[in-house]
Amino acid sequence: MAAPLDPGLYIVATPIGNLGDLSPRAAAILTAVDLIAVEDSRVTAKLLQHIGIKRPMLPYHDHNADKVRPGLIARMANEAIALVSDAGTPLISDPGYKLVRDARAAGHKIVTIPGPSAVIAALTLSGLPTDRFLFAGFLPPKAKARADMLAEFKTLRATLVFYETGPRLSAMLADVAEVLGNRDAAVAREITKTFEECVTGSLEDLSARYKDTPPKGEIVVIVGPAGEAAAASADDIEDALKEAMKTASPAQAAGAVARALGADRKALYARALELQGK
Repeated sequence: MAAPLDPGLYIVATPIGNLGDLSPRAAAILTAVDLIAVEDSRVTAKLLQHIGIKRPMLPYHDHNADKVRPGLIARMANEAIALVSDAGTPLISDPGYKLVRDARAAGHKIVTIPGPSAVIAALTLSGLPTDRFLFAGFLPPKAKARADMLAEFKTLRATLVFYETGPRLSAMLADVAEVLGNRDAAVAREITKTFEECVTGSLEDLSARYKDTPPKGEIVVIVGPAGEAAAASADDIEDALKEAMKTASPAQAAGAVARALGADRKALYARALELQGK
């Protein structure tokens, strides 16, 4: 018999495809909790059947979260409540963070049981830089909003990770290429499942690949970071220094331009004094 758990919230990561990826600790927690808050009870029921248990479940998703959340918070005072999503780590592209926020505000115990994440798994498959990355979820469906969001990422020196659906994939890749440039990218799908694949190439090549044959399954798109910015020319530096000196002292102007354009501060200061003398 499982040992009783302290009352509170238990955030449990579940498999993103292969049920064998459920950790022993996650299985033990799910066995011992009083209630499981689920995205879809049919999906979670299959997972519970896999580990040979039955537990009470309560739907908790985008459409009912505001209504259900207060009751869950109240029950955490005396019961151990698990939060799971259909696949992967809860709170990633779902409303779970509000439950954590309110549980913390109520003074309840909060425990995370880490495990599978499609974002991290796709990054490891892509072969693109992983030292800095930004997860952006699904891009907006409307073209103007999508372009505006992508423009925010244009100069970001980090790998970008998105979720996408098969029917929208080709157009999405083309839009990313148009705004960010034709960067290296990867499309990962069906991660940990029988037909797992990760296809790499340029954004434009990948867009063409999927134009007439939209892929099935859950899809993660990984886009390489922006390249090094081109070095500023001597004329650019001169113009920037003159502009800065309209509102700043030679020392301040030299420092500001040096930071912005990566130029030598001492040389800029000397030039600023020359310009001031003229």
